[in-house]
Amino acid sequence: MRHVPTERGRRASSAFGTRVNRVEDGRLLTSGGVYVDDLRVPELVGAAYVTFVRSPVAHARITGIDTSRAQAHPGVVGVYTAADLAGLPAPQPFQPAEDGGGFFAEPLLAGEKVRFVGEPVAVVLTEALYHGQDAAELVDVEYERLPAVVGPARALLDDTLLFEEAGTNTADQRNRDTYDDAVFADADVVVEREIVNQRVACVPMECRATAAAFDGARLTVWHSSQNAQRCRSTLAVCLGLSPDAIRVVVPDVGGGFGAKIGIDRDSIVVAWAAWRSRTAVRWAESRAENLVAMTQGRAQLNRVKLGGTRDGRITAYRLDVVQDAGAYPRTSTLAPVTCTMAPGVYDIPHVQTGFRYVVTNGTPVNKYRGAGRPEATAAVERAVDLFAAEIGMDPAEVRRRNVIAADAFPFRTRTGVRYDSGLYEEALDKVLRAAGHPRLRAEQAARRDSGCTSVLGIGICLYVEMTGGGSETAKVIVDGKGQATVLTGSSAQGQGHHTAWAVLVEAELGIPMDLITVVHGDTDLIPKAVGTYSSRSLQLGGSAVVKAAADVRDQGRRQAAGLLGTRTRDVTLDTASGTWHAPGRPGQFLTWAQLVEHAGAELTADVDYASDQPTFPFGAHLAVVEVDTETGLTTLRRHVTVDDAGPLLTPVLAEGQRHGGIAQGVAQALFEEVRYATDGSPLNATLAEYGTVAACDLPDFELESGETPTNVNPLGVKGIGEAGTIGSTPAVQNAVVDALAHLGVRHIDLPMTPSRVWAAIREAAPNPPHQPPRARPS
Repeated sequence: MRHVPTERGRRASSAFGTRVNRVEDGRLLTSGGVYVDDLRVPELVGAAYVTFVRSPVAHARITGIDTSRAQAHPGVVGVYTAADLAGLPAPQPFQPAEDGGGFFAEPLLAGEKVRFVGEPVAVVLTEALYHGQDAAELVDVEYERLPAVVGPARALLDDTLLFEEAGTNTADQRNRDTYDDAVFADADVVVEREIVNQRVACVPMECRATAAAFDGARLTVWHSSQNAQRCRSTLAVCLGLSPDAIRVVVPDVGGGFGAKIGIDRDSIVVAWAAWRSRTAVRWAESRAENLVAMTQGRAQLNRVKLGGTRDGRITAYRLDVVQDAGAYPRTSTLAPVTCTMAPGVYDIPHVQTGFRYVVTNGTPVNKYRGAGRPEATAAVERAVDLFAAEIGMDPAEVRRRNVIAADAFPFRTRTGVRYDSGLYEEALDKVLRAAGHPRLRAEQAARRDSGCTSVLGIGICLYVEMTGGGSETAKVIVDGKGQATVLTGSSAQGQGHHTAWAVLVEAELGIPMDLITVVHGDTDLIPKAVGTYSSRSLQLGGSAVVKAAADVRDQGRRQAAGLLGTRTRDVTLDTASGTWHAPGRPGQFLTWAQLVEHAGAELTADVDYASDQPTFPFGAHLAVVEVDTETGLTTLRRHVTVDDAGPLLTPVLAEGQRHGGIAQGVAQALFEEVRYATDGSPLNATLAEYGTVAACDLPDFELESGETPTNVNPLGVKGIGEAGTIGSTPAVQNAVVDALAHLGVRHIDLPMTPSRVWAAIREAAPNPPHQPPRARPS
């Protein structure tokens, strides 16, 4: 066991480092989870099924909608369009910083104009699921096609406007007028590059799903979400109802990745349909719908400029961000976070950042695992490798010379954030040792000298990310049977919250894990909460649980003192047995059940824990790839990581988060990209065409850990949920470029598909022997 040196986490520290089996897995792997589409509750008996009519064109005016044929179709309960929702506000629109106008608001249903393929235009309710698609095809929508704006570079031209009243496709821009080239004037070397962080689909295991029922007084909504309470507040505003008139329940969730934060327009319409029709309704989108209509991620076009000296010192860095918001700017945080985290782990004297948000005729972009931090890391880590190549220095040595020193923490970056703690050079050294870096370089040289067509590449990424911050709620109850219930505001989507909270409560109260129940995602039981995103759960939700359990423990001590006839401070709790003892009375003890009986009521504590700042986990990734120079095929052979998120509560949970994140990051580096034709039509809107990663594409990951604590929360922990996604993509990209550096290749845009790699080889060294293969489908 490890001790966590924090002010208030002394008792809970005994739980840290315990490797336990996940308590969730028995149910999930045997009877299975209960997701929204699996619900068989009385309120949904006889529920109507929702089918959306979605736009087949990316940009058009709607000149007419005729629902009469669909209304007459057998089994149709109702057909609704934007006209039926008139007067209802859409979800809070993005507000441009400069003029404060709501030009870019997203309607619940498109009424005058469609702006991406898959945008909902009408909704059909049917008695049977399979009637829905037939009826939806009978809704006649007339479109007057308009030119499509595809990609952020095209949006900046403003030659076609998505929102004519705005007069521009730029929804927001900041700080670009502060750029100063003078800081680069004294640099020995300046490198510049446009870096694409491509648009990707979230592809959760469970697509979006919502069910709703209205009993005449109260609306109950079951929704696949990362935070039930935010769903309720959004629904209350959009439907004009009191929050007390709405209950939101989140059952099992098959993956969120940021795309299920809150509730979006489609699910709001489902809830409205139940309220309007006085009929229970349910909806679970198809995979085809999900790939065009659920929010997507990344989609940044970044311009980096980095200057430094020939001895490897970085003196100035500029990151200019163009964020593709898609058809509607659903969030204002992605580009600012990227700019905030621009310098990464490096102590750079001059840092300049600015951004523009632009709208395009693509699916809206929102938070996706990492949400701005992966994009910042990808930009600076590619810039460092470009700089290292220009001065002829090993990329590892350039990083060593520029990382923030261990004795500099807490460290205030040039972009204004306070890094709490970090051992960046130590993480670099650890990953280099674990990978056997000198041996890898020797093997790389030997392959090149032999003329082997399977070349080796070594890529490094150092990263720091920002997690947590804010508040979270928890309630702990001990009942008359000596069992504990935890009501948590953190909403699980597979992370292992039930296991983690049970470990913490067992360590605090001595109640065995199998007697602890964890409840989340029900606004009637947990009316106030924030939810799960930004890797915030353990540091905020876990801290709230520990504080609530500690309060219950103090109540128990007072009850035990009364029963044992001794002073409160002399009573001790044996957490191994879960029993209370008094000094000098061997063999005499009290159980939690006896304390509750004596109290005459359950022992309970309700906590709202807040942290005044985020934490900053960090780490180092090293990827080893083989690239076939005749075909462009890249194979990831090894991936070695050091991820430091402070003390590990249960290693199995942290390892699961790391494995999943690495897989997603590798997928972005090598396979995944949402692509559009010039008219805005999706080119890979099925899993047969979209390059999702498979197990056979990945090696076993080699995980090393650091455990640098923070003083920001009582547990001393930082977030781990997004680390793998942030560190892996740049490491793999750097590795592929490194493999081909001897051929003159300096950069390859993501994703590095065989055709793209082969083209880079051909451009650097003309007349390759073979044509490239087709990009690998999933």
